[in-house]
Amino acid sequence: MKKIRLFEFEDLPWFPAVLRAGMMDYLRFMISALHIYRPIVPLLAEALHRTGHTTLLELGAGAGGGTEGLWRELQAAGHPGLRVVLTDLYPQPTAWADLSARTHGAVRGEPQPIDAVQVPAHLAGFRTIFSAFHHFAPPAATALLANAVQANAGIGVFEGAGRNWWEFAAAWTVLPLAQLLLTPFFRPFRFSRLLFTYLLPLIPLCTIWDGTVSLLRMYSPAQLLALARQADPTGVFAWEAGKKRCRWGAQVTYLIGWPR
Repeated sequence: MKKIRLFEFEDLPWFPAVLRAGMMDYLRFMISALHIYRPIVPLLAEALHRTGHTTLLELGAGAGGGTEGLWRELQAAGHPGLRVVLTDLYPQPTAWADLSARTHGAVRGEPQPIDAVQVPAHLAGFRTIFSAFHHFAPPAATALLANAVQANAGIGVFEGAGRNWWEFAAAWTVLPLAQLLLTPFFRPFRFSRLLFTYLLPLIPLCTIWDGTVSLLRMYSPAQLLALARQADPTGVFAWEAGKKRCRWGAQVTYLIGWPR
């Protein structure tokens, strides 16, 4: 499973929180506005039905991009009491508080840093990880899946992009332009976001780098299934991997598993 694994700024412990928050706000806006994860709503609805969970435990949640839309669509798909708990190694309390207010507390953030590879036992629910699984090298990715198996908690891994030339081209042209045009409309408002986008454009530059490296790191469905087999050698879980296409052309790569 040879992959190009360069560093991403948002993974670095010393990376300034104000820049990380700015990058997360941008990702949240774009994922939500484009409804990137709408195609996997039926997969999650089925997983919740099979496992009986009424909570999604989102790992590596960042600023919670797309979470509110998924929550609303899953409610409409037969899960009206669904709750979502957002977790991250680098929590984003300001963004999460905004989501919590708009969903009347149904979506809330866990204030303590949470390592997705070692999830505390008190955090229960069907585990999800959106746009973040590529941050984990194969040993850590296997450990993340194994931790879900050991906890007997189902898990869904979703990446709203893939390694193809048109997405690389978009990462260097369309998306940076959208960031420059749309930044004033991101909520909640942050003066620092304007400062580090327009006067000292560190947020756009770091976003371009991280977006490019993310595409290079992403796993294919076959690679995801290989990781699942390593994490679950006795076949305790049923696993499925594949791709779902958005109406406007993008594809979501996924791995989903639950106890048999």
